Amino acid sequence: MIGYVTIGAKDSEVSGKFYDAFFGAFGHERKFADGSWIGYGPKSSDSYNVFVCPPFDGKQASFGNGMMIGFNAKTQDEVKAAHKAGIAAGGSDEGAPGFRPPEKTSWYGAYLRDPTGNKLCVFCKP
Repeated sequence: MIGYVTIGAKDSEVSGKFYDAFFGAFGHERKFADGSWIGYGPKSSDSYNVFVCPPFDGKQASFGNGMMIGFNAKTQDEVKAAHKAGIAAGGSDEGAPGFRPPEKTSWYGAYLRDPTGNKLCVFCKP
């Protein structure tokens, strides 16, 4: 149902390095960079549906309290790889990979924040 997502960045270059690592871990890649705009999409496609850029209004980017974007991975290994890659590329941990809630086995996810502070989830349904 979602056509695209725009994620505000304080520094597109720093955020681009984070998202290159994070998205690359589960089958997505940088499709273009034009000035401070960076677009991402599936490696197997010419499409892109995530944009990272400074806000249009010229004010500094900030994360939204309670706002989170969930990205679907195919496997638990992709979830683990994306979480690890994101943290290694300047992100911060918000919840290690695991089943949520812990006693369930139908939803596996990890949480982290990008360099601007935006909260992300990468998950799969094994």
